[in-house]
Amino acid sequence: MKQLTGLDASFLYMETSTTFGHVSGLGIYERPSDDFDPYQVVHERFGALVGQAEPMRRKLVTVPFALDHPYWIDDADFDLDYHVRHIGLAPPGGDDQLGEQVSRLVGRQMDRTRPLWEVYVIEGLTDNRWAMLTKLHHSTIDGAAGVLLLSMLTSTDPSAPVPASVDWDGERPPSQSELLQHTLQNLASNPVKGLRLQLKLVRSLADVLGVSSVSKAAGTARDAIKSMARRGADDAPEHERRIQLPLTPAPATPWNKPITAHRRFAMRGTSLENIKALKNATGGTLNDVVMAICAGALREYLLRHDTLPDKPLRAMVPVSIRTGNEADPWTNRVSSIVADLPTNCADPLERVELCKQAMAAAKRQFELVPADTLVDVAQTSSPVVAMAALRLMSRVSNRLVLPANVTISNVPGPRQPLFFGGAKLEAYIPVSIVTDGMGLNITVHSYLDRLDFGIIAARELVPDVWDMADMHIAEIDRLFQATGQPWAVPQPPPPMRRSDQAAKQTAPAQQIAAAKKPARTKRPVTAKEAAPATKKPATTKKAPAAKRGART
Repeated sequence: MKQLTGLDASFLYMETSTTFGHVSGLGIYERPSDDFDPYQVVHERFGALVGQAEPMRRKLVTVPFALDHPYWIDDADFDLDYHVRHIGLAPPGGDDQLGEQVSRLVGRQMDRTRPLWEVYVIEGLTDNRWAMLTKLHHSTIDGAAGVLLLSMLTSTDPSAPVPASVDWDGERPPSQSELLQHTLQNLASNPVKGLRLQLKLVRSLADVLGVSSVSKAAGTARDAIKSMARRGADDAPEHERRIQLPLTPAPATPWNKPITAHRRFAMRGTSLENIKALKNATGGTLNDVVMAICAGALREYLLRHDTLPDKPLRAMVPVSIRTGNEADPWTNRVSSIVADLPTNCADPLERVELCKQAMAAAKRQFELVPADTLVDVAQTSSPVVAMAALRLMSRVSNRLVLPANVTISNVPGPRQPLFFGGAKLEAYIPVSIVTDGMGLNITVHSYLDRLDFGIIAARELVPDVWDMADMHIAEIDRLFQATGQPWAVPQPPPPMRRSDQAAKQTAPAQQIAAAKKPARTKRPVTAKEAAPATKKPATTKKAPAAKRGART
């Protein structure tokens, strides 16, 4: 039995009937042979993985009255068939059909009485490909741990054998009295933890402000708050401008509203060489270019809907705080920063430079409060208070705008080809989380020589999410035009979608029918028809007796 950390548990506390805490990944695979059975291979390999990776077999045990964070135990009633599922797409199996199916699957809350993961084998894609959607709860895994899990599932060798199964035993669920005993011990130690945390926060603030004595920190607190409130003002000294905190609401957009449980998902990809060419041409980093692409696409989207704010949008950017020395890899070590997104800037090259400056300024937020301190805050907070705070934020999302408009994450992936049971991974597209007040998430993942954009949105707030995905590719073209550079790798046309194919098939049929249909010719008008008609007097028809007075 192992207790969740405060950060792990926060992804449980955030959940409501419309906001979910699971993250997903969509892998698209080539079929190595016509007789290859994806479901059988996935079922076999995930079955072998259960004994090797804790997140695959452990389930939640909650503490009575939510007095403390929940615990993990190995599920004694584990059912592999429940977790591995098999579905198919109707012909023609276009990308929009796959995206719609993914939208439905991720828009369902997970069953907390079982281990918090599901895998869907999806067949019927064009070109005889198949897909695998992995759905795991964020309370049990973060992005870096997800990469570790992917490495356990795949191999650089297409003929790699099935990993050896590891025997494991399920645990007896603890009794209510046992859980309460553990809770009392934790509550008794929490005041001490809280005092240590407060001292750590004061020391961190003192270091940032250059205060040599911790006792002087309280005396400079007022000046520190004033400095942070001025965030980036032109007349502020450099030492005051170097740390920027989002102390005001972000500008309003169509997706910064309450959400429903329904989602829309779209994806587009390009060659990684194109992004590298833009990086070299603009002098930014790969991440600066990715942020600028997202800024340009969102600017274009808002312009088309006549909703572009005068001020720049703000992006929440998740950041891994792993050191590589963690004793337990299966836990969350993630924080976030907030950066300005220059959607108010019309020049694409200037947007890259502004993104570079914004990311540099946002990274200095860690200087104010170290990320590991924020993790400690989550650890010592009460579950009841944490749940109340997160749900209160959800309820008031219709009356205020959060400090950030959109979540944007750029996840680097492996540069060598990966295989799953002999099937080559063609692309890996991340599928992330949207929340009340922030109904849009753009996650970018690089793999091999590809860079893929996975865009998930609240269904009612961004109904044309595929158009938004196309705008990201259009922004890459706009950057190439601005730099005067040619595409490093020509961008292929967008994949055929079901709606496109239906229109393509319907148009020729209509044209053929029109060509075959003989043109109508006017026949001669007779003298009788040419004569003026005699107008008959109007008559009033009485309604039948049975219907008189009937209601309409």
